[in-house]
Amino acid sequence: MPEADEADEEEEMPLSLRLSIADTLTLGNATCGFMAVYFTTTGILIPHLTGNDESMGMARHSAATAVILMLCAAVFDLFDGLVARKLRSSPMGAELDNLSDLISFGLAPAYFVLVYGMVADDAHQRMAALGAIVVLLAVVLRLARFSCVTPRNGMFQGMPSPFGALTVVSIVLLELPFVATLLAILGTAWLMVSRVEYPKPRGRLAGAVLGWIVLSMGLLAAWAFDAPSGQLLLQTGCALQLVMGAVIPLFATARRVNNFRDNRREARAAQLP
Repeated sequence: MPEADEADEEEEMPLSLRLSIADTLTLGNATCGFMAVYFTTTGILIPHLTGNDESMGMARHSAATAVILMLCAAVFDLFDGLVARKLRSSPMGAELDNLSDLISFGLAPAYFVLVYGMVADDAHQRMAALGAIVVLLAVVLRLARFSCVTPRNGMFQGMPSPFGALTVVSIVLLELPFVATLLAILGTAWLMVSRVEYPKPRGRLAGAVLGWIVLSMGLLAAWAFDAPSGQLLLQTGCALQLVMGAVIPLFATARRVNNFRDNRREARAAQLP
């Protein structure tokens, strides 16, 4: 009997290790996050440390490439959930998704903030490192909570990590004064671990999110290649990202309050003779 049990376990093991289509998309997410770190290092940090006088154009191009890769990771993250719901997902799907999100939306934006602090001003390195650590820990805590807590149907509790990562890099690209940048980054990290509700990107909202990501990629490309008004377009897009991060939960809260009021009215109407 023990030998038969061992044989059954050996037959079942490969099934649990087979990757589904959704898992492949999730691995694409992780790859994009890693490559974002690579371009941030080779195109921004190393030229700065080596004192390359011709690194300005390279830094702009590499920064845009790193952020575009984070946007691509967000696209993979958007579609792997959709595919998993339409098709099957492997037993590893949830774990792969969390690990990939940690790379693309935790490590990559935190590292981007760290390098920003090193390049902007040596005096701000430690504070930038603090901001980077807070962003990373916020994503870690958010992903851990997401694995343990069942949120209300159709809603996320706290700013989703892809949205938070893109908000963080948008704050950096706006090139605000350092103190304002750091406070905005810390505020975004707080939103990720807060109980503020954000709607899940499904249906038309998923299409709107995808359209916004494609538009953001275009703005980054225009900025990277120094297109006319490229800087202004980039700053406008980054500012809109920050506004959406603050406004979306207000709409979700207002809708929740309206639903609560409607339910109370229905309950009172049901009690009337």
